[in-house]
Amino acid sequence: MDINLQKEEFSYAYIYAITTAAGYSFQKSSRILDVGGIDATITGTVTDDTLYEPQLDLQVKSTSLDILSGETIRYPLKIKNYNELRKERTVAPRILVVVLIPENLQEWIKQSETELCLRRCAYWVSLRGQPQTQNTETVTVYIPCKNVFTVDALKNLMQTIQTGGKL
Repeated sequence: MDINLQKEEFSYAYIYAITTAAGYSFQKSSRILDVGGIDATITGTVTDDTLYEPQLDLQVKSTSLDILSGETIRYPLKIKNYNELRKERTVAPRILVVVLIPENLQEWIKQSETELCLRRCAYWVSLRGQPQTQNTETVTVYIPCKNVFTVDALKNLMQTIQTGGKL
């Protein structure tokens, strides 16, 4: 398997694990949605005090490049993806999730009889409402290191969506 495809699949597995532990449903997108900038969708369930199930669309990227800089992650995002993520009006909120993966494939997973550890970390950011750029190929997106994609972070995002808040 091509290393880039391995990184992509590893990223989905990482996000799937977080989503499952948070109690939500994870679905990789069809090719049609993927072309539109949605790689995966996370959904919740309707509760007594809500009218609809919360839904969060993801653009998923993975890299083993050194993109950490102080308190931020600098990720070069293609203009097409940037423009899709900065849209104000979408059916469901969209976020960018960047999964950092060790350079060495043998370091991606640590496994024993008592644990399965997926190495490095995922970070998220909402680009909704960001300004148009004059760049023609990529734009550097800055993701705060505090935006770790964790079970609690996902629950907070979904709660915000469910109560009508904006990301």
